Amino acid sequence: MNPSEFAELPATATHGALSIEYRWIGVERADAPLAVFLHEGLGSIAMWKDWPQALCERLGMRGLVWSRPGYGRSTPRPPDVKWPVDYLSQQARDVLPALLDTLGVSAAQRERMWLIGHSDGGTIALLYAAFFPRALGAAVVIAPHVFVEDVSIQGIAETKFAYATTSFRDRLARYHDDVDSAFFGWSDIWLSPAFRSWNIVAQLGTIRAPLLAVQAIDDHYGTLAQIDAIGDAVRHARVHALAQGGHSPQRDAPEALDDAIAQFVLEQQQRAISA
Repeated sequence: MNPSEFAELPATATHGALSIEYRWIGVERADAPLAVFLHEGLGSIAMWKDWPQALCERLGMRGLVWSRPGYGRSTPRPPDVKWPVDYLSQQARDVLPALLDTLGVSAAQRERMWLIGHSDGGTIALLYAAFFPRALGAAVVIAPHVFVEDVSIQGIAETKFAYATTSFRDRLARYHDDVDSAFFGWSDIWLSPAFRSWNIVAQLGTIRAPLLAVQAIDDHYGTLAQIDAIGDAVRHARVHALAQGGHSPQRDAPEALDDAIAQFVLEQQQRAISA
């Protein structure tokens, strides 16, 4: 990947001015569709490692990876600010479109654009697809959340305990300029009583873009009920269960995940040719 650059986003009603860390992949493939990668709740550009580049090379796409506000080298979350219950909707409706505008991604490019999101990033991809059904080519969501499960809360509570009692905080700090901003922004909202009723299933019915939803059976942050709910709400969606891969199959089962994504991309390309 190319070195990180920074996009300056103006303040809006939902956020202050933001400096967003981003990197391009495969800029030489100027005519190829753009794949935009959306990271997990504790992720960043650096935490993706080389998976986005390897996937873009396999798919023949350009890529854009970025660290959301509060993560990586992007503007940290102020210590006194708590993410609201609808923080994922704000990211999809406000922050991502503002970033695309700032980087000059045209309407025509967005019509061919792919969103590839993991965990919270998968949820943001779903919400963007619902909010902007004509401004997207297709989406792949990996271990997305569309409602809150007990297993998710238990997993996050265990992670919070590890953050306080083990070397986990030090290891996570390698990927964020302000690791507490990243960790507590995520854990505080997910563990708050107000978030237990969060549910976006009813919003998914407006999705028109081709959609692949992937979940590993052994994911300790969510169950297959997540992608089953997506399949019920978006009848044209393809749901795919991986035999293994945990919550991060791009790290723990990349061959199986990449094969599933590549097959889906091929099917969409063949459908476009025959249309």
